[in-house]
Amino acid sequence: MEVGHGDDPATGTDPETDPGGAPGAAADQRRIIHVDMDAFFASVEQRDRPELRGRPVAVGHGRARGVVAAASYEARAFGVRSAMPSVTALRKCPELIFVPPRFEVYKAVSAQIHAIFAAHTDLVEPLSLDEAYLDVTGACTAGRPATGIAEEIRAEIRAATGLTASAGVSYNKFLAKLASDQNKPDGLTVIPPHRAQAFVAALPVGRFHGVGPVTEQKMHRLGIRTGADLRARSLAVLQAHFGSSAVHYRAISRGIDTRPVRPDRRRKSIGAETTLSEDLREFGAAVEVLRRLAGKVARPAAEKRLSGRTVTVKVRFTDFEQLTRRRTLPRPLAGAEEILAVAESLLEDLHPFRRPVRLLGVTLSGFEPPAGETGQQLDLFDAAEVPPQGSGRAGRLTGAPSS
Repeated sequence: MEVGHGDDPATGTDPETDPGGAPGAAADQRRIIHVDMDAFFASVEQRDRPELRGRPVAVGHGRARGVVAAASYEARAFGVRSAMPSVTALRKCPELIFVPPRFEVYKAVSAQIHAIFAAHTDLVEPLSLDEAYLDVTGACTAGRPATGIAEEIRAEIRAATGLTASAGVSYNKFLAKLASDQNKPDGLTVIPPHRAQAFVAALPVGRFHGVGPVTEQKMHRLGIRTGADLRARSLAVLQAHFGSSAVHYRAISRGIDTRPVRPDRRRKSIGAETTLSEDLREFGAAVEVLRRLAGKVARPAAEKRLSGRTVTVKVRFTDFEQLTRRRTLPRPLAGAEEILAVAESLLEDLHPFRRPVRLLGVTLSGFEPPAGETGQQLDLFDAAEVPPQGSGRAGRLTGAPSS
């Protein structure tokens, strides 16, 4: 945990540890906290089953087509990661213990955590069951340092749930997210303005928001491996290689991120997918799988009164080639049968299948707000299924785990 030497009694801030308290910092500079639970699903299982504590645990199914939804830190030491095929995980860690997921329990614990967030600020942007951004600028102007708020939140989470959380504190979302990842598990890291440039300069570019594996490799080919390398490239050079993303990359290499914390973030899609227990070749059997998935998508959409016009079908073959087909209708779709009809039509475009099918997915998007409303609050607890945790550099997977 990176800490300073005490708060300024006159301002309630610490120039060493509070992002808004650094010498020369703007008086209206934001204070952002990113909170991320440590190995959330696996930690809940170890909490509730003492015999699992200290042992390598994977939440998921150990069968041939299973996928790891979450891994304990003991399992991660062997290279086990979320979204990894179960057979691969077992090769890496033969002592790995698989436990079936209990999503209702995870949702209940998540509700406790998010209630704690809400007690400290109204500006909470949920990212998943176990992760959120908090803008605590208002509380800081009332004399509470951001670092102290983060410490209180972590202590309250531990007292209420018996689980640990890591937190990052800084003056924007990009840096707060980087900070929360820095000292996991059970860590608190602060990046004040006067330390931001050096912190970003030393980081591998793969740690940056919006830089996925493909972009990372492209940057490496250009000799860009760290934040310092990225900052040294001109905007014109970055635009030549990365197009419209160049402005974003240039900004974050300088520790600049103007995105606000958005508590009213609208949900963009609802999806469900499944890795099949047996490969499928027949069109009719694949349609029956789509029927189940369409129902899983339609239920939360109906509960939230969300009407979507776009249906996407994802197909992954046994050689792991993946294809998607998407269709947007002139009017919103009503219910599972209409979603299924569009999905079936999209799947028909891919039939006869070039290889047996091992995974199918359906996603509904292009939502229109309910009549009389201009926005839709993102509800973390409405997904048809919960995706694997921590499965991408830029965020959580949008699909669901194997069923």
